Amino acid sequence: MNITNRIKQHLEDYLSEFVYGGIDGAVTTFAVVAGATGARFDVKVLLVLGFANLIADGFSMGVGSYLSTKSEQELMVKKGESIKDEPSPVINGITTYASFILIGFVPLLSYTVDIVFGLGLDNLFPIAMILTALAFIGIGLLKSRVAQSNVYRAVTETLILGAIAASAAYILGDVLERIIT
Repeated sequence: MNITNRIKQHLEDYLSEFVYGGIDGAVTTFAVVAGATGARFDVKVLLVLGFANLIADGFSMGVGSYLSTKSEQELMVKKGESIKDEPSPVINGITTYASFILIGFVPLLSYTVDIVFGLGLDNLFPIAMILTALAFIGIGLLKSRVAQSNVYRAVTETLILGAIAASAAYILGDVLERIIT
């Protein structure tokens, strides 16, 4: 097998973990951003919550992926099936975690840049929405390219599901803030 085919095979083997980690990272981190914005939290509180979510939930996702893959392969061995061509549990876990961190950071990017450089911008949430939408589009494009599926369907599906989760978090944060205050 030549190097191009090996790279393509690795992309195919770990695409699902990258998509899984990336979408979950973007959705859950954006949910924190949307909920905190809806609740009118200070930007510093939003960042603390966002980064705590990013690190802890990302690690949890990576460990879950590793353990799930390992358990599945242990069952295969128990049944006498070969796991020679199966993806590595370690690489699955690392791929999920790395994707979660990489894509999950996107909703926090505008807030982080604003704080680090002291810009004092007022329109951070719309910027975070646009950047997160672009992240979802990127994941959809990657998914369609590697899986050779319909690009419009992959992008639309990813974008709509992400938007639903983000909207629910924003509305919940807004409603809870009104109830509490």
